Formats: sequence, structure tokens, C-alpha cells
Amino acid sequence: MDFRTEFKPLTVQPQEIEEKSFEMITEELGEHNYTEEQFKVVQRVIHASADFELGRSLVFHPDAIRAGIEAIRSGKPVVADVQMVQVGISKPRLAKYGGDVRVYISDADVMEEAKRLNTTRAILSMRKAAREADGAIYAIGNAPTALLELIRLVKEGEARPGLIVGVPVGFVSAAESKEELLKLDVPFITNIGRKGGSPVAVATVNALSLLAERQG
Repeated sequence: MDFRTEFKPLTVQPQEIEEKSFEMITEELGEHNYTEEQFKVVQRVIHASADFELGRSLVFHPDAIRAGIEAIRSGKPVVADVQMVQVGISKPRLAKYGGDVRVYISDADVMEEAKRLNTTRAILSMRKAAREADGAIYAIGNAPTALLELIRLVKEGEARPGLIVGVPVGFVSAAESKEELLKLDVPFITNIGRKGGSPVAVATVNALSLLAERQG
């Protein structure tokens, strides 16, 4: 018996592929307690990661969706912890409201100061963002140290984010940084455990910008 049959996709149309994917995600995820708007984020996270466990682990501050939409529609910037997050976020949807995506981790002054203080660029990038991006959405998918520093800055009144998307991936301090974020009294979207990453941060912000666009 010859099993070498040619695979043929159900469709090659991008919109149809996405719609079919979302249908499959909804069916496979089954019952959940997310609101309709929260579920739009969950769908995109699962779509980006193909990880239902990660999708089920997402946690939303009660004001997270409202705060994210409000920040986008007010033209607030998105601060990314790394370039990979910056690249993936849809710039045109943010630009419609005057927003942009900023990443400070490779700025010359950040690199010089990190070397002088013998600390990470991720930490120094959050300090710079706190000075320059009041009310921003922070999208952290890579660096737990960035999230922990942002939490410290918020507690000390030095940073005033509109929303924190804190989903760093990894083994050292990733899960712990999210646990600390859960204690913070500012709008956040995060997940439980070590999973996460830049694609998750990107998918979350893109879902929010789509929600903002549909409100208009």
C-alpha cells in the first residue's frame, strides 16, 4: 500500500485559513470563563502558539481590555522589551490613532549605562521607557528582568503604564515575574507558568488593536 498521497490544503486564501483556524480553536478549547473580548485575545494567542494550555493559562485584570483599547485609541505608544516584539506588532493599526512601537534595549545610552552599572539592558530599557512613554502599553515577551523592573518602577511611582502585557518565556524568573505582576493594582494581561514569548506578546497587542479598530 502506498501512503505517499499528496497533501492538499483545505484552502489557500489567507482570510479563510484564519477564519477556519479560529473555528477550530473555539471548538477545541470548549467551555471557558473568558468574556467575549478577552476570548478574542485568547484566540490570537493560541493561533500564534498552537498551545491550548498556554491559552487557558491567560489571566486578565478586570480593566485590561478597556485600558488597552483606550491606550491605543488615545495614541499611546507600545513599549516592547525586544525587537522581535516590535517587528511583529501591526504598526498601521496603531498609527491610525497616532501611536507607535518603541524598543529601547539597543539604544546607545541604555547599553552604556548597563555596562557602567553592571546590570542588564532590559532593566535600563524599562527605566528609560518610564521616563519617555507615560501611559504606554508595555509588551514584554522575552525578558523577565524587564517585567520585574517595570513592577518595581510602578510600585515606586516612577512608571505609569496604561496596560502591562507581561508574558516572558523562560526558566529563570519567568513564572515568578508573572506572579508578582498578578499582585499589582494596574491593568495587566499575563499567563501562569514558564510559557509565553514574543509571539504571545505580539498576538495580544494585535488582538487589542483589532478590538480598538472595531470600536471605531
